[in-house]
Amino acid sequence: MGIDAIEEFRKSHGINTKGNLAGILQLNRAFSKDTLPINPDDYLTGKEGQVKGLSGANCQSILEEYHIKRVLASEGGRTSRGLMGIMKDYAALINEERPSSKDFSEIERFWIDRIRKFFNSKPFRLEADESLSITAAVGNLLEQAKKRQKENPGTMYEGTVLQQLVAAKLSIIMPEVEINGASVADDPTGRGGDFNIGDTAIHCTTAPATLLMEKCQRNIKNGLHPIIITVKDRVKTAWDLAADMGFAERLEVWDIQSFLSTNVHEHGHFSQDERKTMLTDLVTSYNKIIDTYETDPSLRIEYSN
Repeated sequence: MGIDAIEEFRKSHGINTKGNLAGILQLNRAFSKDTLPINPDDYLTGKEGQVKGLSGANCQSILEEYHIKRVLASEGGRTSRGLMGIMKDYAALINEERPSSKDFSEIERFWIDRIRKFFNSKPFRLEADESLSITAAVGNLLEQAKKRQKENPGTMYEGTVLQQLVAAKLSIIMPEVEINGASVADDPTGRGGDFNIGDTAIHCTTAPATLLMEKCQRNIKNGLHPIIITVKDRVKTAWDLAADMGFAERLEVWDIQSFLSTNVHEHGHFSQDERKTMLTDLVTSYNKIIDTYETDPSLRIEYSN
């Protein structure tokens, strides 16, 4: 069996993200131990909502055979959107090609190579062009994340970058602030928002919606002051929703571009050299957060002043 068919499958199914890569690696290993033809029904959970047998531990055990210690996906792709269809189509491909044991080993090395490339993927870039305002530079950064998100449906690059940039800024001025991965939901952890500081609950989102507004109302009921940090073109959306629900006067809504720009200018004492230092500190803090709390290294930011 040729690797060309596997590469074509990868491209046609958009297998570029951590969840899909983790899932396909485990499926390939499972299929290699199964009897052909593969019956996709054997890989369905009871409710057919997820692919059976996938886990973070199982994925890592395979990676460690190739001396890869980094965590690819904490849940091993189990909850990745679209993986059910990928599993069924991959089973069909394997049944058609009928790879030998040697072929399966070669295919596994192919997926391992793709995972290594994923870990070494190009970071986002924060422009160091002095002709650009901080607001514009941050806007360009978010556009990069938005573009990558469109190229990889089911991912949340823009939202993750936004939240962890906020985390980076907060951790510089308040090192004790609690930080979580962007995919960690508030409610199961008992948090009122993405960040709880004093009597304030900070929510980070690229798309304010009714559910978030209801969460802000619960914050108010519990004696907290809610703040929403979003992208510039969604600020009005948040205000309009809050006004419709009758609590706009008890809410703060900030755009991430101004939130960061104000901080950099103030703490940089409105000096060009100190602004560069502040941006360097912000990016350093952000990258440390990505390395600690996220599993996708392509979320890192490159900045050279």
